[in-house]
Order: sequence, then C-alpha cells, then structure tokens
Amino acid sequence: MPTNFNDLLDGFHGYLDTVDSPLVRDAVAQIEWNMTARALAPHALPCLRHLDRIVELAPADARPLTRLLARRRNEFRWGQTYSVPDFGAAFLEKYGWLEVFGTRGHFANDEVAAGLLILGPGIVYPDHHHIAEEIYVPLTGGTEWRMGEGGFEVREAGEVIHHASNVSHAMRTAEQPLLALYIWRGGPLTQKSEITGTVEQGRA
Repeated sequence: MPTNFNDLLDGFHGYLDTVDSPLVRDAVAQIEWNMTARALAPHALPCLRHLDRIVELAPADARPLTRLLARRRNEFRWGQTYSVPDFGAAFLEKYGWLEVFGTRGHFANDEVAAGLLILGPGIVYPDHHHIAEEIYVPLTGGTEWRMGEGGFEVREAGEVIHHASNVSHAMRTAEQPLLALYIWRGGPLTQKSEITGTVEQGRA
C-alpha cells in the first residue's frame, strides 16, 4: 500500500503561507495544489543525519515541517543532481534534496518544481546557474550565499532569496547545516545546473 504524503504537501504549503513576501505569495497563488500523488520508492542519503540538528536550529514557524522531515526521513525519495566527478565524494556525503512536487517529485506537477535542499556543515556549493527562475527560503540561518559577481553574505532563516534565470549563485555552510525550501519555475524542471565555479574557488 503506498505511503500517504499529504502531510508533507500540507506542511510545505502551510509554511509557504507564513512567508511575508510578494514574490512567494505570487508563486504560491500560481500553483495548482490539488496534485496527483506518485508512488516513489524511498531513497535515503548520508546528509539525512543532519536533520536532527536542523530541527534544533529551525525557527518556530518552520519547526513543524522540519520535524516531519526528521521523523519520516527514510520514507521519502531523496535525490542528488551531481556525482563524484562533479564535486567529489565529500560533497555528496553532505548534499541532497527532496522534490515535494514536480516532474519527479512525490506529487506530479509539470509547471513548477519545489522541495527542500540539505547542505551539511563545512561545504561549498560552487557557482552555478540554470534557466529556471529559483526562489529559496532558508529554514536555518548562518549559511553564506552569493549571487552574480557579488561576495558571500550571511542569510538568516525566513529570508527570501531570488535567483533570476541564468543568474550565477553559490552557497557555503560554516559550522551548521542548511535546510532550504526551493521553488523552480519558468524553465526545464530537471535541468542539471551549469557549474562555473569550483569548491576551492568558493572558499576564497
């Protein structure tokens, strides 16, 4: 019997409704939330070990969603876009995402993809870009984010970070892991990003 993930979709939607941002409100309003569920085989990743710490770090409004993820972590299909030749094995140990809905998520949607990204502590997600517009809302703070030619800036939980189509961006974590909610729209929903930086450059 397929596992019911309606609480995941409801929790995801419910958190987005708390975000005070015209950009997020517009994105939420354009999503058809009555989606068809998919029966996907669970797939766990090493980065899930950081979920317990993420629950501790998350602010009160994000805690219900983070607790659900931690409690049911092994029921979901977590994925990775990259492989060892891209960034190395150490990166893959601390990286993964869960597509809640999209063309390969737990719920089917051909117009928009959305989910959650985990980055463990002490890694760099180097400069990359993609056609789709991307909206991020970190659910933990302290990660540094870079966009375009600018420098890294610390962003806090609940901030809205917007990457327009093909704008380069990067992230790097310090002592704490990152959990971030993302929304992709307006481009190929399964595109592998074009990498323009390196892990070493990201630390510079």
